[in-house]
Amino acid sequence: MTNGIGAAPGPGHACGVFGVFGVDHPERVCYIALYALQHRGQQGAGIAVGDGDDIRYKKDTGLLTEVFHDDSAFNALSGGQAGIGHVRYCPDSEAHAANTQPFVVTQRMGRIGVAHNGKLLNASALRREMEDSGAVFQTSVDAEPIAGMIARNMGLVRDIGQAVESTVKRLSGAFALTILTPDALVGVRDPYGISPLCIGALDDGYCLASESCALDAVGARFLRDVEPGEIVVVNKTGMYSRKVRGPGGGMCAFEYVYFARPDSVIDGVSVHRARMDAGRALASVLPVDADLVTGVPDSAIPAALGYAEASGIPFGAVLCKNRYIGRALIEPDQTVRSMNVSIKLNALRASVQGKRIVLVDDSIVRGNTSVYITGMLKRMGAREVHMRISSPPVVHFCPYGIDAHNEAHLVCRAHDCEYIKRTIGADSLAFIGLDALEESIRGPGCSGNCLGCFSGRYPVDPSPRGTSTGGTRT
Repeated sequence: MTNGIGAAPGPGHACGVFGVFGVDHPERVCYIALYALQHRGQQGAGIAVGDGDDIRYKKDTGLLTEVFHDDSAFNALSGGQAGIGHVRYCPDSEAHAANTQPFVVTQRMGRIGVAHNGKLLNASALRREMEDSGAVFQTSVDAEPIAGMIARNMGLVRDIGQAVESTVKRLSGAFALTILTPDALVGVRDPYGISPLCIGALDDGYCLASESCALDAVGARFLRDVEPGEIVVVNKTGMYSRKVRGPGGGMCAFEYVYFARPDSVIDGVSVHRARMDAGRALASVLPVDADLVTGVPDSAIPAALGYAEASGIPFGAVLCKNRYIGRALIEPDQTVRSMNVSIKLNALRASVQGKRIVLVDDSIVRGNTSVYITGMLKRMGAREVHMRISSPPVVHFCPYGIDAHNEAHLVCRAHDCEYIKRTIGADSLAFIGLDALEESIRGPGCSGNCLGCFSGRYPVDPSPRGTSTGGTRT
């Protein structure tokens, strides 16, 4: 993803959640799954384990391997039958140990752990309501009021499924939840299906994950996606679903553009195939004579392959990625983001020199990466660099993400294509159209997508009321 003329972050609700029930060593299963989801967040990680009587957990800031760096961390969580885990993306100002997840609360019926991907639109109102009733909050994360509401409802109904259902009916916004009690696992997806969540079978147990690549990592068999608004409960008697359905049609399009790993399948749509199709469509937008097509690794590589296939221009992997640093978009500090870009990518000089290059990237939010890459390619002898973007211009903020900043800071909203082309130093610049993007992410299990960051139309009103705006474009 291309970040940065200006300093506003882009869409950012891509934390990763996982849950497992009915397996040996759930703490280690969670660890492996979270490793597969590390691309979704690198500011914090945590695992909570239920053993039938209690919940034990460990969480902290940093990468998963930094939080769980030796056997002592796993030994402290051993002996359980179920677990949930979380990898966190957050702004630098919120990267504190207390804000990491899973968030665990204690109530009369025992402990409850919650891991959350997404953002609640009515979180402030819920906090005020609960504070008026005597609740005291210690963090700024949405998982805390969610956990508090579930705990309160558990005291009334004494059934985790009913308690979660009563809670979910009060939530507005984007959320995929994995919830743990000492003897049960619960998964929830918001009524519009903005945040992804899927179900897998592992041995005699079940898994819940933000992406199917996490199921693959632990050897689980993919069963299906959690439906929008559905509550899935897993306990010793098996798995059942509470039939709380939503309108759907709001799956975040940015999952297919950038957030998700290409080997994941979300709502029946292969992320790799969607990116390939977007690249094929992009090849017909402002065609250009060139010697080579390349993509910005890793998320834009499938689109570049699709572009090369459709255009007949050969593909070449000319950009080398340092895989020991994080993704520039989800690094919350602008100075560190810029430093990351300079050490993250380098080019193969012999493959670039004298060539006319089509450079495919998945999106432009800020623009810093584009400035760096086009400049680097030309310094290494590229005759021309034609930038092609496999998504439409990002011109609206994401209300369901962490980074809901002033839209004027989004480079594609503040400036026209000609200005951006000149600023990043490209010889030409073109974006895929909105209709073509929608077509690339159609699938049998996908009833529509949230395209708000491109079109300004959201499945849920971005105001705290969180009412429907009539759905996304279909």
